Amino acid sequence: MFDFSLATNWLNDLLLSCMPAWLATVVECVIVALFLLTAYSLIAMFYIMYERWVCAAFQCRIGPRRVGPLGTLQVFADVLKILQKEVIELWSTDKFLHQLAPYLVLIASMLTFACLPWGKGLQFIDFNIGVFFITAVSSIGVLGILLAGWSSNSKYTLIGAMRSGAQMVSYELSAGFAILTMVCLSGTMSVTGIVEAQTDLWFIFKGHVPAVIAFVIYSIAAIAENNRGPFDLPEAEHELTAGYHTEYSGIHFGFFYLAEYLNLFIVSGIAALLFLGGWMPLHIPGLDAFNNVMDYIPSIVWFLGKAFFMTFLFIWIRWTFPRVRIDQMLALEWRYLMPFGLFNLVLMALCVIYGFHF
Repeated sequence: MFDFSLATNWLNDLLLSCMPAWLATVVECVIVALFLLTAYSLIAMFYIMYERWVCAAFQCRIGPRRVGPLGTLQVFADVLKILQKEVIELWSTDKFLHQLAPYLVLIASMLTFACLPWGKGLQFIDFNIGVFFITAVSSIGVLGILLAGWSSNSKYTLIGAMRSGAQMVSYELSAGFAILTMVCLSGTMSVTGIVEAQTDLWFIFKGHVPAVIAFVIYSIAAIAENNRGPFDLPEAEHELTAGYHTEYSGIHFGFFYLAEYLNLFIVSGIAALLFLGGWMPLHIPGLDAFNNVMDYIPSIVWFLGKAFFMTFLFIWIRWTFPRVRIDQMLALEWRYLMPFGLFNLVLMALCVIYGFHF
């Protein structure tokens, strides 16, 4: 399997050979920033088109087909249209906080996006406490949503923001317990270390019953944290118009829309990292010939394939189950998911101590 660190080290040595070290660092930072922004935008646009296709298939429709071959250019037309929209400033809003909110949501998703392991040796941020960093920066988005609802000075946006804040803060606990369960199994908080710990077998198979339970809990919590159906109460159209971003227009509304789909990729990528081996190919102990064939598939293909698979599951759930009530949503978290998640964490610790995993 190709190691992308060979290419990055070659680029670093090339820059150091023709410029000072500080300038080489600046150039590398610019290259990484451009790559991140490009990947961020392209993946968000692909996910918009991806969900439209999957949604159309579930609802027996044909989906967008007019702009470009098979409708592939429809999302680019939508992006161009939203960039041309006027940003309307309302008199009764807190203008500074109203304009700050979408940037906070965008920054939170961008920082989390940078921590994902795209391939072997292809990772932008890799701390020894990478999982803790991911959970910390992803929580910044809640502040942006609360600011958006409060600063808009509208009852619809305020109710939507309060719903979203309560929902995201509540389900972060269950998601955190699921993540800690897999950290307990891997023995490290480093993103690279977690992936490398799944060299012989992915955690969803290696971790026994606690890993499967953690996978189910994380999947439900990830859907709820992203405010997606059946937990899309903060954006309930029949109640709150568009929820916390009702009063936004133009590029500011586009930032919320972009972050929503990028967060879908992020939670799918984290699920692939924790349970499906990240960029690690499928290895089955004892089947050396099969394992060698799997190694020929590039690591970035493995990661993206697993992320797209998890996204398909999340979209499937969205277009299958009806929207739940606010009391049902909170009862699911506080009465069931959080106690089960805490119990599952203890169960995984016992499995690791006594070696009950594969």
